[in-house]
Amino acid sequence: MSFLEARALTKRFGAFQAVGDVDLDVEKGERRAVIGPNGAGKTTLFNLMTGMLEPDGGTVHLDGRDLTSRPPHEIAAAGITRAFQVTSIFGRLTVRQNVQAALLGISGRTTRLWGDGWGARRGDADALLTEVGLDHIADVPAQTISHGDQRALELAIALALDPVVLLLDEPTAGMAPSETTRSMALIRRVIAERGITLLFCEHDMDVVFGTADRVTVMHQGRLLFEGEPDEVRGNADVQEIYLGTAPC
Repeated sequence: MSFLEARALTKRFGAFQAVGDVDLDVEKGERRAVIGPNGAGKTTLFNLMTGMLEPDGGTVHLDGRDLTSRPPHEIAAAGITRAFQVTSIFGRLTVRQNVQAALLGISGRTTRLWGDGWGARRGDADALLTEVGLDHIADVPAQTISHGDQRALELAIALALDPVVLLLDEPTAGMAPSETTRSMALIRRVIAERGITLLFCEHDMDVVFGTADRVTVMHQGRLLFEGEPDEVRGNADVQEIYLGTAPC
Protein backbone atom coordinates (compact mmCIF):
# COMPACT_ATOMS: atom_id res chain seq x y z
CA MET A 1 0.00 0.00 0.00
CA SER A 2 1.25 3.46 -0.91
CA PHE A 3 1.64 6.18 1.71
CA LEU A 4 -1.36 8.11 0.32
CA GLU A 5 -3.74 5.93 -1.65
CA ALA A 6 -7.08 6.40 -3.35
CA ARG A 7 -8.88 3.45 -4.85
CA ALA A 8 -11.79 3.67 -7.31
CA LEU A 9 -12.87 7.07 -5.99
CA THR A 10 -16.19 8.07 -7.55
CA LYS A 11 -18.46 11.08 -7.17
CA ARG A 12 -21.66 11.89 -9.04
CA PHE A 13 -23.79 15.00 -9.03
CA GLY A 14 -27.09 13.76 -10.38
CA ALA A 15 -26.41 12.25 -13.79
CA PHE A 16 -22.99 13.93 -14.02
CA GLN A 17 -20.01 11.87 -12.93
CA ALA A 18 -17.37 14.32 -11.72
CA VAL A 19 -14.87 11.64 -10.68
CA GLY A 20 -15.03 8.06 -11.89
CA ASP A 21 -13.04 5.14 -10.50
CA VAL A 22 -9.86 7.14 -9.94
CA ASP A 23 -6.84 5.35 -8.46
CA LEU A 24 -4.00 7.40 -7.01
CA ASP A 25 -0.79 6.18 -5.35
CA VAL A 26 1.54 8.76 -3.80
CA GLU A 27 4.71 7.69 -2.02
CA LYS A 28 5.99 9.27 1.17
CA GLY A 29 7.96 12.43 0.44
CA GLU A 30 6.80 12.56 -3.19
CA ARG A 31 5.83 15.77 -4.98
CA ARG A 32 2.80 14.90 -7.13
CA ALA A 33 0.97 17.25 -9.47
CA VAL A 34 -2.60 16.66 -10.66
CA ILE A 35 -3.41 18.44 -13.91
CA GLY A 36 -6.18 18.43 -16.49
CA PRO A 37 -8.54 20.70 -18.44
CA ASN A 38 -11.25 22.68 -16.67
CA GLY A 39 -13.90 20.27 -15.44
CA ALA A 40 -11.48 17.32 -15.35
CA GLY A 41 -12.40 16.57 -11.73
CA LYS A 42 -9.26 17.76 -9.95
CA THR A 43 -10.94 19.87 -7.27
CA THR A 44 -13.60 17.21 -6.71
CA LEU A 45 -10.83 14.66 -6.21
CA PHE A 46 -9.18 16.91 -3.63
CA ASN A 47 -12.56 17.41 -1.92
CA LEU A 48 -13.07 13.66 -1.69
CA MET A 49 -9.62 13.10 -0.23
CA THR A 50 -10.04 15.80 2.42
CA GLY A 51 -13.58 15.00 3.56
CA MET A 52 -15.22 18.01 1.93
CA LEU A 53 -17.35 15.65 -0.15
CA GLU A 54 -18.74 12.19 0.55
CA PRO A 55 -17.64 9.68 -2.13
CA ASP A 56 -20.23 7.56 -3.92
CA GLY A 57 -17.64 4.82 -4.10
CA GLY A 58 -14.00 4.07 -3.40
CA THR A 59 -11.58 4.49 -0.50
CA VAL A 60 -8.85 6.80 0.79
CA HIS A 61 -5.98 5.56 2.97
CA LEU A 62 -3.08 7.40 4.59
CA ASP A 63 -0.20 5.22 5.75
CA GLY A 64 -2.57 2.25 5.96
CA ARG A 65 -5.28 4.12 7.89
CA ASP A 66 -8.73 4.25 6.30
CA LEU A 67 -9.90 7.87 6.07
CA THR A 68 -12.79 7.27 3.69
CA SER A 69 -15.76 9.55 4.45
CA ARG A 70 -14.15 10.93 7.61
CA PRO A 71 -15.01 14.58 8.37
CA PRO A 72 -12.43 17.21 7.41
CA HIS A 73 -11.24 17.87 10.96
CA GLU A 74 -10.46 14.19 11.49
CA ILE A 75 -8.59 13.98 8.20
CA ALA A 76 -6.61 17.09 9.12
CA ALA A 77 -5.81 15.60 12.52
CA ALA A 78 -4.59 12.45 10.76
CA GLY A 79 -2.05 14.55 8.86
CA ILE A 80 -3.62 15.74 5.58
CA THR A 81 -3.78 19.54 5.38
CA ARG A 82 -5.14 21.58 2.49
CA ALA A 83 -4.81 25.14 1.25
CA PHE A 84 -7.46 26.38 -1.17
CA GLN A 85 -7.21 28.35 -4.41
CA VAL A 86 -8.88 31.39 -2.78
CA THR A 87 -6.95 32.67 0.22
CA SER A 88 -8.64 31.94 3.54
CA ILE A 89 -7.23 34.23 6.21
CA PHE A 90 -8.61 36.59 8.83
CA GLY A 91 -7.91 39.92 7.17
CA ARG A 92 -8.38 42.11 10.23
CA LEU A 93 -6.13 40.00 12.43
CA THR A 94 -2.39 40.46 12.31
CA VAL A 95 -0.19 37.98 10.51
CA ARG A 96 0.89 36.51 13.87
CA GLN A 97 -2.67 36.30 15.18
CA ASN A 98 -3.73 34.29 12.13
CA VAL A 99 -1.14 31.65 13.00
CA GLN A 100 -1.97 31.80 16.71
CA ALA A 101 -5.63 31.19 15.88
CA ALA A 102 -4.65 28.05 13.98
CA LEU A 103 -2.41 26.80 16.77
CA LEU A 104 -5.06 27.37 19.44
CA GLY A 105 -7.81 25.96 17.26
CA ILE A 106 -6.02 22.62 16.97
CA SER A 107 -6.14 22.21 20.74
CA GLY A 108 -9.68 23.57 21.12
CA ARG A 109 -8.49 26.66 22.98
CA THR A 110 -9.96 29.38 20.77
CA THR A 111 -11.75 30.94 23.75
CA ARG A 112 -8.33 32.15 24.86
CA LEU A 113 -8.16 34.50 21.89
CA TRP A 114 -10.21 37.15 23.64
CA GLY A 115 -8.88 39.61 26.17
CA ASP A 116 -5.21 38.90 26.84
CA GLY A 117 -5.40 35.55 25.03
CA TRP A 118 -3.14 36.72 22.23
CA GLY A 119 -0.17 35.95 24.44
CA ALA A 120 -0.83 32.23 24.00
CA ARG A 121 1.38 30.29 21.58
CA ARG A 122 3.05 33.53 20.49
CA GLY A 123 6.50 31.96 20.41
CA ASP A 124 5.29 29.00 18.34
CA ALA A 125 3.56 31.36 15.92
CA ASP A 126 6.71 33.45 15.56
CA ALA A 127 8.76 30.32 14.82
CA LEU A 128 6.40 29.38 11.99
CA LEU A 129 6.48 32.91 10.59
CA THR A 130 10.27 32.82 10.61
CA GLU A 131 10.15 29.51 8.74
CA VAL A 132 8.10 31.05 5.91
CA GLY A 133 9.89 34.41 5.93
CA LEU A 134 7.11 36.56 7.39
CA ASP A 135 8.53 37.33 10.84
CA HIS A 136 9.30 40.92 9.78
CA ILE A 137 5.57 41.66 9.23
CA ALA A 138 4.15 39.68 12.16
CA ASP A 139 2.26 42.67 13.58
CA VAL A 140 0.80 43.86 10.25
CA PRO A 141 -2.91 43.27 9.49
CA ALA A 142 -3.13 40.29 7.14
CA GLN A 143 -5.43 42.08 4.70
CA THR A 144 -2.72 44.65 3.93
CA ILE A 145 0.08 42.30 2.87
CA SER A 146 0.77 41.23 -0.71
CA HIS A 147 -0.94 38.27 -2.35
CA GLY A 148 2.31 36.31 -2.32
CA ASP A 149 2.77 36.99 1.40
CA GLN A 150 -0.83 35.94 2.04
CA ARG A 151 -0.04 32.62 0.36
CA ALA A 152 3.03 32.28 2.58
CA LEU A 153 0.81 33.02 5.59
CA GLU A 154 -1.56 30.26 4.51
CA LEU A 155 1.41 27.93 4.34
CA ALA A 156 2.36 28.86 7.92
CA ILE A 157 -1.24 28.21 9.01
CA ALA A 158 -1.14 24.81 7.28
CA LEU A 159 2.18 23.99 8.97
CA ALA A 160 0.59 24.76 12.33
CA LEU A 161 -1.30 21.48 11.88
CA ASP A 162 2.03 19.62 11.49
CA PRO A 163 0.92 17.84 8.31
CA VAL A 164 2.49 14.79 6.71
CA VAL A 165 0.62 15.47 3.45
CA LEU A 166 0.00 18.96 2.07
CA LEU A 167 -2.63 19.53 -0.64
CA LEU A 168 -2.37 22.81 -2.55
CA ASP A 169 -5.04 23.93 -5.02
CA GLU A 170 -3.39 26.25 -7.58
CA PRO A 171 -0.83 27.69 -5.15
CA THR A 172 0.40 30.38 -7.58
CA ALA A 173 -2.99 31.54 -8.91
CA GLY A 174 -3.05 35.32 -9.38
CA MET A 175 0.67 35.77 -8.74
CA ALA A 176 3.14 37.78 -10.75
CA PRO A 177 6.06 35.77 -12.16
CA SER A 178 8.44 37.01 -9.45
CA GLU A 179 5.94 36.02 -6.72
CA THR A 180 5.48 32.62 -8.34
CA THR A 181 9.22 31.95 -8.27
CA ARG A 182 9.54 32.95 -4.61
CA SER A 183 6.42 31.09 -3.54
CA MET A 184 7.38 27.78 -5.14
CA ALA A 185 10.95 28.03 -3.84
CA LEU A 186 9.49 28.46 -0.35
CA ILE A 187 7.13 25.50 -0.75
CA ARG A 188 9.89 23.24 -2.08
CA ARG A 189 12.22 24.22 0.76
CA VAL A 190 9.67 23.72 3.52
CA ILE A 191 8.41 20.34 2.35
CA ALA A 192 11.97 19.12 1.86
CA GLU A 193 13.04 20.24 5.33
CA ARG A 194 9.98 18.72 6.97
CA GLY A 195 9.70 15.61 4.80
CA ILE A 196 6.14 16.49 3.80
CA THR A 197 4.41 14.73 0.90
CA LEU A 198 3.04 17.26 -1.60
CA LEU A 199 -0.05 16.86 -3.78
CA PHE A 200 -0.93 19.92 -5.82
CA CYS A 201 -2.95 21.21 -8.77
CA GLU A 202 -1.45 24.06 -10.78
CA HIS A 203 -2.23 25.80 -14.06
CA ASP A 204 1.36 26.93 -14.71
CA MET A 205 3.12 24.08 -16.48
CA ASP A 206 6.55 25.56 -15.73
CA VAL A 207 5.68 25.24 -12.05
CA VAL A 208 4.32 21.72 -12.52
CA PHE A 209 7.31 20.40 -14.44
CA GLY A 210 9.76 22.26 -12.22
CA THR A 211 8.32 20.89 -8.99
CA ALA A 212 6.62 17.51 -9.47
CA ASP A 213 8.36 14.15 -9.31
CA ARG A 214 5.34 12.61 -11.02
CA VAL A 215 2.27 14.05 -12.75
CA THR A 216 -1.26 12.64 -12.81
CA VAL A 217 -3.39 13.82 -15.74
CA MET A 218 -7.18 13.78 -15.44
CA HIS A 219 -9.78 14.20 -18.16
CA GLN A 220 -13.58 14.08 -17.82
CA GLY A 221 -13.33 12.76 -14.28
CA ARG A 222 -10.99 9.90 -15.05
CA LEU A 223 -7.28 9.18 -14.97
CA LEU A 224 -5.88 9.76 -18.46
CA PHE A 225 -2.14 9.36 -17.94
CA GLU A 226 0.46 9.26 -15.21
CA GLY A 227 4.22 9.51 -15.34
CA GLU A 228 7.32 11.59 -14.84
CA PRO A 229 7.28 15.14 -16.27
CA ASP A 230 9.14 14.21 -19.45
CA GLU A 231 6.75 11.33 -20.10
CA VAL A 232 3.75 13.62 -19.66
CA ARG A 233 5.24 16.24 -21.99
CA GLY A 234 5.70 13.64 -24.70
CA ASN A 235 2.33 11.90 -24.42
CA ALA A 236 0.18 12.42 -27.52
CA ASP A 237 -3.14 12.18 -25.66
CA VAL A 238 -2.06 14.84 -23.16
CA GLN A 239 -0.88 17.12 -25.94
CA GLU A 240 -4.19 16.72 -27.80
CA ILE A 241 -6.32 17.48 -24.72
CA TYR A 242 -4.28 20.57 -23.89
CA LEU A 243 -4.21 21.96 -27.39
CA GLY A 244 -5.70 25.44 -27.10
CA THR A 245 -6.91 24.93 -23.50
CA ALA A 246 -5.75 26.02 -20.06
CA PRO A 247 -3.97 23.11 -18.34
CA CYS A 248 -5.68 23.45 -14.96
